Amino acid sequence: MPAAPRAAIQTCIGRARQGGRAPPHPNNNNEGNILIQPFKQTALTLALLAAYAGHAGAAQANPLVAAIAGAPSSIALGLSANEAGADAGTTGTVEAANAAEGAQAGTGATAESFVGAVQTVLVTTRRRVESSQNVPTPMTVLGEDALEGTRTYRVQDLQQLLPSTTINYVHARQLSFAVRGLGNNPASDGLEGSVGIYLDNVYLARPGMAAFDALDVQQLELLRGPQGTLFGKNTTAGVLNISTKKPTSTPERSVELSAGQFGYVQGKAVLSGPITETLSGRFSAYKTHDDGYITNRYNGDKVQGGDRQGVRGQLLYEPGREFSLRLIADYNEESSNNGTLVFYNAGPSGRAIAQAALVGATPVLDPAQRAVSLDTGSSVTVHQGGASAEASWTFANDAKLTSITAWRRWNFVPRNDDGLPVPVTLNVGASANHEQFTQELRWSTPTGGAVESVFGGYYYYQELSNNSFTVNGPLADIYNGNPAGAWSNVSSTAPGELRVNSYALFGQSTWHATDKLDLTAGVRASYEDKWARVVRNAPTGGATVTGAALAARNGRYGAFDSGDLTLTQASPTALLSAGYRLQPTVLLYGSLSHGEKSGGINLAVPGAGGVASMLVGAERANALELGVKSTLLDNRLQLNGNLFTTIVHGYQSNAYDPVSRTSYLTNAGDVRTRGLELEAIATPFRGLTLRANGSFNDVSYLRYTNAPCAPEKTGVFCDLSGRNALVNAPRWIGNLGAQYSRAVAEGLQGYVNGNYAYRGATYGTLDASEYAKIPAYSVSNFSVGVRSTQGAAWDVSLWVKNAFDKHYYTSLWNSGFGSYNAVIGTPRTAGITGRYEF
Repeated sequence: MPAAPRAAIQTCIGRARQGGRAPPHPNNNNEGNILIQPFKQTALTLALLAAYAGHAGAAQANPLVAAIAGAPSSIALGLSANEAGADAGTTGTVEAANAAEGAQAGTGATAESFVGAVQTVLVTTRRRVESSQNVPTPMTVLGEDALEGTRTYRVQDLQQLLPSTTINYVHARQLSFAVRGLGNNPASDGLEGSVGIYLDNVYLARPGMAAFDALDVQQLELLRGPQGTLFGKNTTAGVLNISTKKPTSTPERSVELSAGQFGYVQGKAVLSGPITETLSGRFSAYKTHDDGYITNRYNGDKVQGGDRQGVRGQLLYEPGREFSLRLIADYNEESSNNGTLVFYNAGPSGRAIAQAALVGATPVLDPAQRAVSLDTGSSVTVHQGGASAEASWTFANDAKLTSITAWRRWNFVPRNDDGLPVPVTLNVGASANHEQFTQELRWSTPTGGAVESVFGGYYYYQELSNNSFTVNGPLADIYNGNPAGAWSNVSSTAPGELRVNSYALFGQSTWHATDKLDLTAGVRASYEDKWARVVRNAPTGGATVTGAALAARNGRYGAFDSGDLTLTQASPTALLSAGYRLQPTVLLYGSLSHGEKSGGINLAVPGAGGVASMLVGAERANALELGVKSTLLDNRLQLNGNLFTTIVHGYQSNAYDPVSRTSYLTNAGDVRTRGLELEAIATPFRGLTLRANGSFNDVSYLRYTNAPCAPEKTGVFCDLSGRNALVNAPRWIGNLGAQYSRAVAEGLQGYVNGNYAYRGATYGTLDASEYAKIPAYSVSNFSVGVRSTQGAAWDVSLWVKNAFDKHYYTSLWNSGFGSYNAVIGTPRTAGITGRYEF
């Protein structure tokens, strides 16, 4: 490539890349030492890999391999300047300039003459296409290469790649995303999550709506802290934005097949290309089956597996730069026995074991055996889908108007066992049917001026119906210690309804005060009205009883009607931030923000608190961020760090009622979270990319005087004020990754991927019981493969997840008589994946 064009390309890329550094947090506690030791071992492995890469890089390289040497493990999709200018609602990766220069290097390119650079990642976090290093807020971006290299195809595995992130997963209804310890409130039908989830700019009100296999994902972004002044729904803890690949103007066809242990089989297919000169389409589909990795000793079957499948169709109409229209429709379904919990411990009293013995049952007491004994078993059925239309108009002065209209539906039906091999409870749970409609309008002023602004409006409508049900067997009274006939063979249903209207106006402006200083202010005004009603029908079945037995029956399953419950609230959101360009590749930033999430309504029959306890107050968060983003060593190292603190008033969390043995939503007092986050990406040698991120999070209750007491405590309420006792909020989280590729023969490229994820110990339930602690654990995943670089495109890889077969738990749950159940992590799983593009 001639020197002038090359210099121009390098200048443009350099201006797009920014970054920062923060001092490491001192670590001198035992848990930190546990964390550091595995990191040292992994660092040694990476050092050996780097030495190997340096030696191999001295050999002659294939031109195409040299062209893509800067990419972590695959050819990244390029986003042209025209596409970037016309697209205010997608994300992408820019490496075209690096690839072009590498291609010009010719067959004689070597590691000494060409060193790959950290790829520039484009995002539209501020509704303008820009480098993620220019955005003055903590964010993590994962591209297709990172997701495919680690075989991450389900959302619950994202916590192995993202900093400060916890994902609680039992099944699609009991799924929650937490950032910096905030947001662990699964199975709350009457409330949205503290972390917002978006799929192609469409808000997903239920976290379980993201519980499908990743299909055709281009990129995902995690934004931390209160959000809402730029788009969509207001949130207090963060946003996870998932972007899928768009229809292409050139033909693209691929099939992929994977197989592994525990009966795992997955197939994927993608077809994309032009339909006319101005219209292109994309169709993708997947089907996944796995047998499960937990043994049901009652019948010898495997559980915690099943079938998932889905399709996704798109049309993209682009008659010119002035207008584009993207239509998307998708459908996913699941039929599985996910949600199978293993027995963790019997708590301080051990009564759960004694009561099981009364009915002749012996549960599997050792969770390490990965086994249960269930007579009826557990299962879930999920059907979900939706459609969206995103239209964008670009005017003569480059101002843009964007409209996003979407409708989605989600239906969930469970079957849950009592955990015993005898007929105590035959089925218990809550089904849910959710429908939502959203409309967003957004106006963006032209870029390049002294002030750049985004203004918009948002409307969200939701209808949800659920049904809490119980079907008891003949041994219910003996097991529960009731008078004869009280609960045995009794069935109960409690349907609930919820309607939500949410309206918002938002705006954010950035003033480029100097060539180094940017000042940003944003505001949002939200108003919501909610209506709900819960009815429990009179119990059916069972023997005719009187006296104490009748009182026990009515106390647990008697008729109930909440009447009309209403909740209205105005919720402001505000942001002030500053970004200062210390050097062309170093950005310092700070921000103050306030976020609110409206209250909710428990869609379940209340306990002793009565109807008043069904209403949950708002959650309000005030956050401070100080950070730095930097790109160093001639663009071979991207180093970012930030300090944060957030105070949340009226923190919304799930609690457990030991009397009714149900979960309910409550305001868990005031919470403070503060800490440090570090992220680094390095390309020290040609073809080698190293990634690392970690977080230290000191999260505690500032005031929580009416917390539910742990079973080892006396009383109804306990004081958790001042304690680091939030649910599933580990102090330390760390992730390491390495990706290396090189030419192994004419037209062939080999590659190796590895990642290591560590999570510190934490409490698993709101009562902060010493019997409900999740131990610290680490998981390692590896893959090795070969792909073609000439002719037909194909890729074959061998992979292993949880390579060292670590036994670990992802979440804990309260159960009867002060006992606890657990979700057990996936054991070591090896497999093979083949991909063919034609």
